[in-house]
Amino acid sequence: MKRPVAVAGVLLLVLVATGAPAPGATDRVIEIAGLLSGTFDGTTPGNVLRLDLRPVPTDPEHVNDLFLSVTGKYQGEIVRRQGLLRFERQGVDVYLAYVPHFDATVTWTSPNVTEFTDEEQGASCGFNLVPRGDGFAGETSGATCAFALRGAAGKWSVELEPGTIRLRSVESGETLRFKRTAKH
Repeated sequence: MKRPVAVAGVLLLVLVATGAPAPGATDRVIEIAGLLSGTFDGTTPGNVLRLDLRPVPTDPEHVNDLFLSVTGKYQGEIVRRQGLLRFERQGVDVYLAYVPHFDATVTWTSPNVTEFTDEEQGASCGFNLVPRGDGFAGETSGATCAFALRGAAGKWSVELEPGTIRLRSVESGETLRFKRTAKH
């Protein structure tokens, strides 16, 4: 798999889950979903990608799920990926699960947005996000998400702050930055 496609796949992981809030505390799932909901455009050289994250309430327990679509070009290669981001509370952390949709015709308005093939379910992956600075940060395991992210091997760090997303390869230091251009 070519590196640009692998990197674009890592973008699909850019979503979260949170810990159960203490009385008077903010709900981290809602906070993270709010940070991610919207359209983000790539700002680093060679990164002409657009991340579109739209709310897709799937059931009463997952009203903050987001549909992620990645479109555009990375280092000249055309990219199109999509999938569902599900947030789960795990103590004080938020677990972000990503389930890819390999069928490019599925969109956030599709009636089958929450239906997945066995292959898609088997490719799902996730990681924990913890509070850091003004936002949240986490890191992929490096092994479990390679198929879901279409060949993205190695660990990637994810940092979310108001209006920005940063992805960085832990091994190479390659960095992709995105800035919010619209809120959904």
